[in-house]
Amino acid sequence: MMRQQCLEKWLTAVFPNTPIELELASADASFRQYWRCHLAREDKTFIVMDAPPDKEDSHDFVRIAKWLYQHHIRVPEIIAENIQEGFLVLTDLGTQHYLSVLSTENADKLYKQAMAALIAMQRCYKKDPLPLAKYDQTRLLNELHLFPQWYLNCHLGYVLNKTEQLALQQCFDFLINNILQQTTGFVHRDYHSRNLMYGIKGQLGIIDFQDAVEGAYSYDLVSLLRDCYIVWPEEQVTQWALYYQQCLYDAGLMSQLSEQQFLRDFDLMGLQRHLKVLGIFARLYHRDGKVGYLKDLPTTWEYALKVSKCYPELDFLQQLLLSAQAK
Repeated sequence: MMRQQCLEKWLTAVFPNTPIELELASADASFRQYWRCHLAREDKTFIVMDAPPDKEDSHDFVRIAKWLYQHHIRVPEIIAENIQEGFLVLTDLGTQHYLSVLSTENADKLYKQAMAALIAMQRCYKKDPLPLAKYDQTRLLNELHLFPQWYLNCHLGYVLNKTEQLALQQCFDFLINNILQQTTGFVHRDYHSRNLMYGIKGQLGIIDFQDAVEGAYSYDLVSLLRDCYIVWPEEQVTQWALYYQQCLYDAGLMSQLSEQQFLRDFDLMGLQRHLKVLGIFARLYHRDGKVGYLKDLPTTWEYALKVSKCYPELDFLQQLLLSAQAK
């Protein structure tokens, strides 16, 4: 039986005696697909997640979703689950995400709303920790290696010699040593404008949290403010980042830290993320045939270059980004 037929058969059991219509809502960078399920008689919609169990493990999604929902974070509520086949029915948080509604007029309000939700998640995690994988040295380094493997080598055809490999590793070590010294907490791990939903009444909804880990406090903030899909003036980004720093202090989630150190943490965590994302976007194209992410490579590359220019320890990375791109 085809997978969609299996899904439709299961849905008839979840919603008996109710006509159902499915339309594709979205497909993310993994193997998951999301369908909008219309119940004709009730004039109501749900989101159906299709995560093939041979490619995606839905257990973490369910576990983290239930924990967040229990703590009154606005995430989809799980209405029905079939983990064995990889199907979930979720409440529908709407059709608009932040990226589709952000403007210079509303950005300050929406970003502060998103930062308030980050603070709420951190408070919940501090009070009632959820067992999560650690964003440790091994995980950080494995992610960084996506950059030379998929972006430099596969996408640009730039092969590092042994001297360059050693120099790049020294840059990686510099980043990781800083990141591992940062205060840790709940990390959504993909907290950006396409994963923040804008509800009918302007409520914030949060999706795509299944890869959450315990790691550096700055990760989700830099995902939000140095988003690969939308760019804001650096002066504005700095103001927002320092606003979040004050929110952390006020909430008792971080000890005193200078603004300079906070922004340094923000920069270096962001650089690790952007190098990783360069590799992921290239892999999505070359391995998975997903062309759409290629248009986001220049923005991500620009973020990486700007930060690498600010730190002498990253001179080699700066030159590598320039020379590999020019090749």
